[in-house]
Amino acid sequence: MLSVSRVAVGNVRCVQPGFVRIRKHVLAGGFTQSFGSRRWISIKETEHKSIATSGGPTCPPPPPPPPKPSYTGYILGAIALTAGGLGLAYYNGLFDRPPPPTPLDDTKEDPKRKKQTYPASSKDLPKHVPYLLVGGGTASIAAFRSIRVHDPKAKVMMITNELEMPYMRPPLSKELWFNPTEAEPLKFRQWNGSERSIFYEPNDYYIDPSKLTDAPNGGVAVARGYEVHRLDVVNRKAILTDGTKISYDKCLIATGARPKNLPIFESAPRAVRERVTLFKSVYDFEQLSSQLEDGSRVAIIGGGFLGSELACALSKSEQTRKKKVEVFQLFHEGGNMAKVLPEYLSSWTTERLREEGVKVWPKTQVKAVEMQGPKLKLTLMDDSVLLVDRVIVAVGSEPNTDLAKTSGLEVDGKNGGFLVDAELRARSNVFVAGDAACFYDTKFGRRRVEHHDHAIVSGRLAGENMVGLNKPYTHQSMFWSDLGPRISYEAIGLIDSSLPTVAVFAKRTVEEMSRAASAVTVGSNDSEKLQAANANVNVDMKNVSGVGEPVKEQSKVQEPEDSFDKGVIFYLRDKKVVGLVLWNVFNRMGTARKILDQHTEYDDLNEVAKLFNLHERPADNEELEAAD
Repeated sequence: MLSVSRVAVGNVRCVQPGFVRIRKHVLAGGFTQSFGSRRWISIKETEHKSIATSGGPTCPPPPPPPPKPSYTGYILGAIALTAGGLGLAYYNGLFDRPPPPTPLDDTKEDPKRKKQTYPASSKDLPKHVPYLLVGGGTASIAAFRSIRVHDPKAKVMMITNELEMPYMRPPLSKELWFNPTEAEPLKFRQWNGSERSIFYEPNDYYIDPSKLTDAPNGGVAVARGYEVHRLDVVNRKAILTDGTKISYDKCLIATGARPKNLPIFESAPRAVRERVTLFKSVYDFEQLSSQLEDGSRVAIIGGGFLGSELACALSKSEQTRKKKVEVFQLFHEGGNMAKVLPEYLSSWTTERLREEGVKVWPKTQVKAVEMQGPKLKLTLMDDSVLLVDRVIVAVGSEPNTDLAKTSGLEVDGKNGGFLVDAELRARSNVFVAGDAACFYDTKFGRRRVEHHDHAIVSGRLAGENMVGLNKPYTHQSMFWSDLGPRISYEAIGLIDSSLPTVAVFAKRTVEEMSRAASAVTVGSNDSEKLQAANANVNVDMKNVSGVGEPVKEQSKVQEPEDSFDKGVIFYLRDKKVVGLVLWNVFNRMGTARKILDQHTEYDDLNEVAKLFNLHERPADNEELEAAD
């Protein structure tokens, strides 16, 4: 291209007298070349001017210039060669580079945490692994355990962008906050009273990644602080963000989900963003617990699972009570858990959270945020102002599907997540499990589930299929939540407040209500209050949205305050039971699963509810638990 430009300029200089305009030609690589930095004058033009001045004879006009040679063919050929070279370079992965950083949270971090990768260099990672797990969460843990069951000497490597060893996330918003202040960090008390760490295994359980290839008995290695940028699914290679390539036989994508932020906080000044937490990881828990000072005011944005659980934990835990932390919960729905619970039960739940000390502000949103001195000034939709020290954004999450764009994998347009078949396979030798998988449910259609139980079961099944068992995913996962001493529930199936519901609740007698009131008066602990709330004798059926009726609540009767202490809520679609919530009912998930598996229409759900033994007293439950 440079030679063509010079010849073209030479032609202009020979045939055009006078000045040549200044032009810039952009050359390959972004360089520029300028012409016209000097004045080009034709020799014949100079001679002609001197003769005319002396009065001599005029010269005949110069002969016509020869035709310009055509360089079109050369130019088109150069373009074709360039395009071909670029295509070949792309095919060979020369353009692989780290994706631009996601501006989720650019707050100040502990410098010691920044990129403490393990191993220190990607050169120490194995060049080939039989089983590669992308992601370090619960689904990956379940997968490698399943692989090792069927292939005891399997060599498995997990790659995670987190800096910690694999851990469980549910205690981050629940149990960890209720640890005594002198307890060992990152340990929590289980339902049976025993303590355990949030980390699935001790560090010495895992093998050094640099030693995995030569390990005679195999093992699982965890490469921390690394990220897979692209999968070459044809040649079975994973390309890291630094260009390192690792070949595999089977690969699992278990990248999970990332928390959503709100635009108003994303675009806020840095001083504001430094006081905003997107709560997801153990690092978020450690940072938040260390930043809560005496008299701190915290605003939690969101009324779903995470927002409601955190509101309860920060309001009632020992460490936050000692610091007199004040908790505000703001959301645009009418009540807590409004997207999953019927309207009447959502409103009742909101009142229980207020009893726990949470200042719940439903039907509101933040429309502006700014710093006012050391405080965050939140301006709400009604122009009222709330001053707080920190904000926790808990407005849901979205699946991590960045690998789909770079690896040619499909994403479900409606539910999000990698599109997989019934065996959780996205492509040959590539499987997806956990929050990032959009799978086909034979009863309820294509779904994506973000719950701990689903991560365990889907990860286990993916591991089994990676060793060749080829089993379909038919499991109905469950989830649970604890919101103070009077609300603890388990659920299974499609739990959506827009569906019609039929609820059957146990109604306590005057004697039981009096006993519960006296227990509260003498200052009983939470477990005693929960036992009192579970005591019941009669069954009362509430048809909140009858079969075939509109979704809105039908009953206009104001229910007594204590009428929703124990019961079962049936969720219906096409008159069939598609979901159940066991409200303060325990050890009955097997019964709920059987009802859901039948996927049938029932004439009397009151009779079905009797299967859950709502009359049982706490002593009966304890005997049943011991028998199990």
